[in-house]
Amino acid sequence: MILAIMIASLLITSTSLVIWLRNLRQFRKAPILDTATPLPAGKLSVLVPARNEEANIGACVESILAAEPDGAIEVLVLDDGSTDRTASIVKAIALRDSRVRLASAPPLPEGWCGKQHACHVLSMLARGRWLVFIDADVRLNPGALSRTLHFAKQGNSVLVSGFPRQLTETWLERLLIPMIHFVLLGFLPIWRMRAMASPAYGAGCGQFFAAERQAYDTVGGHASIRTSLHDGVTLPRAFRGYGLRTDIFDATDLATCRMYHSAVETWRGLAKNAIEGLGQPLAIVPWTTLLGVGYVAPAIIATLATVSVDMSNRHLILQLSLTSLALGVLPRLVNARLYRQSIVGALAHPLGVACLLAIQWYALARRVVGAPAAWRGRVYPANA
Repeated sequence: MILAIMIASLLITSTSLVIWLRNLRQFRKAPILDTATPLPAGKLSVLVPARNEEANIGACVESILAAEPDGAIEVLVLDDGSTDRTASIVKAIALRDSRVRLASAPPLPEGWCGKQHACHVLSMLARGRWLVFIDADVRLNPGALSRTLHFAKQGNSVLVSGFPRQLTETWLERLLIPMIHFVLLGFLPIWRMRAMASPAYGAGCGQFFAAERQAYDTVGGHASIRTSLHDGVTLPRAFRGYGLRTDIFDATDLATCRMYHSAVETWRGLAKNAIEGLGQPLAIVPWTTLLGVGYVAPAIIATLATVSVDMSNRHLILQLSLTSLALGVLPRLVNARLYRQSIVGALAHPLGVACLLAIQWYALARRVVGAPAAWRGRVYPANA
């Protein structure tokens, strides 16, 4: 039985390794432009939903303005019922720079996720030919917007999503946040995503989206995913449902983001998105089998083979388990170098996978018992 598990583990890790190796060439950066290269024709609207973001909003807006100091952009911030200084911070910036506008969100309608409603309201206020949706915890680097739009133009895509460099400080952040790149590059064949319009290949990062306005309106924009808590998956799938082209790119050099600020916040934040990701009722068992057998079992079996001298086929099992461990950890170590992630988190990869699976089952269990999802002071029913 143990030998069979190890053979299966080797098949999983080696197959994922092949996908990852090919994806490294596919997951490219946005084109580097001459400093004089202008934004594509037409105004660009940068849209930032903000709810109690006084710690982030000032730096976020300033980074957007600095990213394209001479570009024809407008920056719209939607104060979504904040009870802190979010609105006053944006007002102060707007007094200095006429490109910045502040709006207040209407009451959240029943059946809507707060972020999707905020993005929908922002889209109706925007005047741009392209809409760029940025989370308030994102910081853009110079040239980020023009390079993003040129990437979209280069690939004839009407929706593109950049994956910023993820800043991590607490232990659970370092274990889990880099899983974004691990799952994306190890299990999504990007070359097939670009060749096929199937919604099944839809992928993105909710922190950073750019959408062509006409295509966005055709799809219905964020109104088409109004109940979703995970727009990183559902928005690209909505576009692909209309046969429209979407794409992703490496935005490590274009933007940074600190998603969460504690272990508790990391757990809750990932659990919030789990039911629309790996934790879907029909997907959780296959994903648990795939990730558990491929990346967690080798660590457990290697430990058992090390301490159990009387184990049958001990040396073969130890050799297979260590090989599988190496195949599993290698992508994480290279990702850590390429995308500036934690080396310690990469070395503890089996523990990170185990924690990721635990979050998926935790989220599913909460849904089964009818426990609501809560985020940013709002509560969403389990059956939403």
